[in-house]
Amino acid sequence: MLRDKVALITGGGQGIGKEIAILFAQEGAKIAIFDLKEEAIKDTIREIEQKGGEGLGLRVNVANLKEVEEATGKVVDKFGKISILVNNAGITRDALLLRMREEDWDAVLDVNLKGVFNCTKAVAKIMFKQREGKIINISSIIGIRGNVGQANYAASKAGIIGFTKSIAREFASRNIQVNAIAPGFIQTEMTAKMPEASKQSIISQIPSGRLGEKTDVANLALFLASKNSDYINGEVIKVDGGMI
Repeated sequence: MLRDKVALITGGGQGIGKEIAILFAQEGAKIAIFDLKEEAIKDTIREIEQKGGEGLGLRVNVANLKEVEEATGKVVDKFGKISILVNNAGITRDALLLRMREEDWDAVLDVNLKGVFNCTKAVAKIMFKQREGKIINISSIIGIRGNVGQANYAASKAGIIGFTKSIAREFASRNIQVNAIAPGFIQTEMTAKMPEASKQSIISQIPSGRLGEKTDVANLALFLASKNSDYINGEVIKVDGGMI
């Protein structure tokens, strides 16, 4: 489905980003990963290569525009183009607002929202010349409904939604589609550490009666990265089991 495509995935060393990277590689794409965890980067690239794929892993802080631009240049030097960008990198620094430190607000907005700006800006220059591309931004249902103790995270993910809708309008004439995915509660390393009572409380709010799987998000990302989604632009698609 993605043969001859080059996909750049931020936060691709672990979690949902890794799931997307491996699936895209299985579908024929060459994979570039930006992440901060070097061991996670190596493990993901090794897994891709063991399955016959081709990958490039780079340690990049997406909140730093210069780092992003330099690393994006390395991806183009190796693969010649970038067909797909998945803005997945994200962090949390949860606290009630009155207890939230300014540095925790800034850190989350820098990575989750400014990182999307930085990577999109760097990759857009390449996609404009190609006159084609797919940009997939990973938001969250928390950016739609909010959540106690996550004002910074919710603001960053809501910002991604507004950014997606605006950039979709800007880029459409260059045959570049920009969409967002808003996952609900997905089985990841983070949810695995939650107390069982908290997990059951969340599941009770989900009509499907379970947490989502990383593959649920990756499969939608694959559809949005493929030609099957060429007339879908500026959308925000929830993957939440009907939660909201």
